[in-house]
Amino acid sequence: MALLVSPAGSLPLVYALEPAPDAWIAFQSLADLRGALFLDSAAPDRFRGRHSYVTAAPFEMIRGGLDGVQVDAFVGTELADGGAPQRSTLTGDPFQIVQERLARFAAEPSAVAPPFQGGAAGLFGYGLSRVVEKLPPPERDEFGLPDLVLGLYDWVLAFDPSERRAFLVSQGFPAATEAERRLRASSRAEEVLMRLAAGEKAAAPALEGAPLAVGDLAPSHAVPGNSGLLSNFTPAGYVNAVRRAIEYVHAGDIFQVNISQRLLLPLGASPLEVYGRLRRGNPAPYAGYFHTGEVVIASCSPEQFLTLSGREVVTRPIKGTRPRGYTPEADSYGREALFESEKDRAENVMIVDLLRNDLSRVAKPGTVTVPRLFEIEGYPTVHHLVSEVRGELRDGLRAMDLLRAAFPGGSVTGAPKVRAMEIIQELEPTARGPYCGSLGWISFHGDLGLNILIRTVTIARGWLQFPVGGGVVALSNPDVEYQETLHKANGILRALMD
Repeated sequence: MALLVSPAGSLPLVYALEPAPDAWIAFQSLADLRGALFLDSAAPDRFRGRHSYVTAAPFEMIRGGLDGVQVDAFVGTELADGGAPQRSTLTGDPFQIVQERLARFAAEPSAVAPPFQGGAAGLFGYGLSRVVEKLPPPERDEFGLPDLVLGLYDWVLAFDPSERRAFLVSQGFPAATEAERRLRASSRAEEVLMRLAAGEKAAAPALEGAPLAVGDLAPSHAVPGNSGLLSNFTPAGYVNAVRRAIEYVHAGDIFQVNISQRLLLPLGASPLEVYGRLRRGNPAPYAGYFHTGEVVIASCSPEQFLTLSGREVVTRPIKGTRPRGYTPEADSYGREALFESEKDRAENVMIVDLLRNDLSRVAKPGTVTVPRLFEIEGYPTVHHLVSEVRGELRDGLRAMDLLRAAFPGGSVTGAPKVRAMEIIQELEPTARGPYCGSLGWISFHGDLGLNILIRTVTIARGWLQFPVGGGVVALSNPDVEYQETLHKANGILRALMD
């Protein structure tokens, strides 16, 4: 049953869904639509990843990066209308372009539904760091994926599992007049509700792009003890990259840098099946699935990057990881060892300082604080050391100003950030692609919610790729750092091999 709960005559239209459907089941009934997006709090609580969101069929798709942005505008009113879009190409700062596209549709939020009620949502890939800073291009980028893919979505299914509530919010954009908006909002809502009532699983569309043969890939090496798994490093090569990073630390170039290896597996199941396995085996509060056309992002990220609510900014960096123990005693020992680790605390506090600096560029003076430092959070396969930084956004600045100031997240670059990113480009043999970028949303009313794309599988050109990395500091042991990357990959591998 869907009950219209927004005030009479107001927009957006907000429907309470009773009983609240399961978010994953609801998403599967809409997964065949272009730009299908599931921002999935697969392990939610009231404080971490509380809400989940499902949407699809955006009225605009924005994709591109450093060399320009392509905008596809869809004029059809039906959800499944995939006709030829009106296409335009824009040049300039992608962050500014997104802000300008959003500003045309400013809308006041409903007080009833969760925060994301329509707006821009999707992928900010790591390669956008080259927009923010002058960095060299990656050595190899054989997948050639866009760095920015966002949809402008006019309807959203919003879920609050902690309250067992769900809502459908329909804005009616891009219609211009209030009457036209109301008609479109009602029509879109009816289509979504009909699909939910039918309860049929929809098959996701095939990905664009011919599969890559092994010979088309950057040099790839078998990972010992993992049949079929390839890496862009040999074990010795990764250890040597960590040693070189430590040399940069001792030379005074950096305090810390995040070095990752890219793992690859041939795609052996549909992207929806892959994501279903991930969310069952490795649930996380900032998970998500996004089908852009050429790539699927399937993330089980535990890390919140940025949240903007009104003027309040929150970021919660993860730095420090230990594998879960197989017995309660071993698990408790691992937690204590992580909490007391001098090396992990040093990593964590460096990134906290970096994020304090990033937020200070756009926050009101004196508002940046660290209310939580060195807290332990447990996940199915690992424990993490997590801190929290807060601030208040300065008057006159907006969500994209905040994102540009802080992108990419410091926990996945290092400190100082720019020099760390230069070293990453030098030592990592392939482009990161979506990895260490962000998946999330910027609402029509100006709020923002983004994750850090770690524990993330990128599906494209016949391959699953999931880079894994770790922070390198003066106290790092190169062999231990290599093993830590495999610990982080463990949950994904177990789910994929299930």
